[in-house]
Amino acid sequence: MGKSTRLPGSPLRERNHRPRYGDAIALYEERLSADREWARLDSSRHFEKDSQVFRTLRDVTKRLDELGIPYAVAGAMAMFEHGVRRFTEDVVILVSAEGLKQIHKNLVGRGYRPKFEGAKNLRDAATGVSIEFIVEGQYPGDGRPKPVAFPNPTSVAQELDGIKFLNLPALVELKLASGMTSPDRAKDLVDVQELIRTLALPSDFADQLNEYVQPRFRDIWRTVNGAGRRYVREWRSERLIAEADSILDMVESLCAETDGLEQMLRDGIVTIERSDPASDRILLVTTDPAVTRKYQMYDESEFLNQADLDD
Repeated sequence: MGKSTRLPGSPLRERNHRPRYGDAIALYEERLSADREWARLDSSRHFEKDSQVFRTLRDVTKRLDELGIPYAVAGAMAMFEHGVRRFTEDVVILVSAEGLKQIHKNLVGRGYRPKFEGAKNLRDAATGVSIEFIVEGQYPGDGRPKPVAFPNPTSVAQELDGIKFLNLPALVELKLASGMTSPDRAKDLVDVQELIRTLALPSDFADQLNEYVQPRFRDIWRTVNGAGRRYVREWRSERLIAEADSILDMVESLCAETDGLEQMLRDGIVTIERSDPASDRILLVTTDPAVTRKYQMYDESEFLNQADLDD
């Protein structure tokens, strides 16, 4: 029986199928479009760090470590590792110009191939996932000279879970410089917004960034933490009493909760009593996002009874 040929972009039904170099590669992004059920399963595995993209990430960074090539993973995978978790279709890696030469010399034809003739970016022959390289000394966004350039990967690498990623200041700085200078990279500014919101970055985080991007960071920070935005949590004494098994339990529970409330007040949280004098409920309110994160409070727009907040 003759050897079968797999066309580029055709679905791979076997999850662990690893085509040999020389076989046609099923492009990962095309497979996602062609097989919705497989796409759903792989995107689910992504959040368990077991998707084809994560496999590609682990495999290629292991090869780079073995070759002694400095690198730092950037893009959505770096955001994922820092805490903003979302699905992505590729791996982006910062390397030096010499590192890129060594990558092509040692990896092309050995499980990886250029995306097209003469391309600097590669594709994993086993998974079909694209590996994009950004190169030290070049410029993010529009590619034109600016105060922020892609740095030496060694100077900004932070090891997380055994893999070297861009540290958080470098990730934010590069995304700002990219989004500020290229209209088609505006999503990078949205990414910074998500990093600020999800990680509750303080306004003085800007001090760690290049002066060129500091004003934009502060603008985005003010947008995320808009003046007057309030965050709320409800406190109920009746619940504490109801859950107690004895008088002693009740006293201990109330004392512990009182200590917690006193600490909240020291952190600047204010209280709003309900309009019903008989109610055992008190609303705790703050405008400080760091305090919000500390005490698991919620944006007031998500609160059911807005009238209580307006009293």
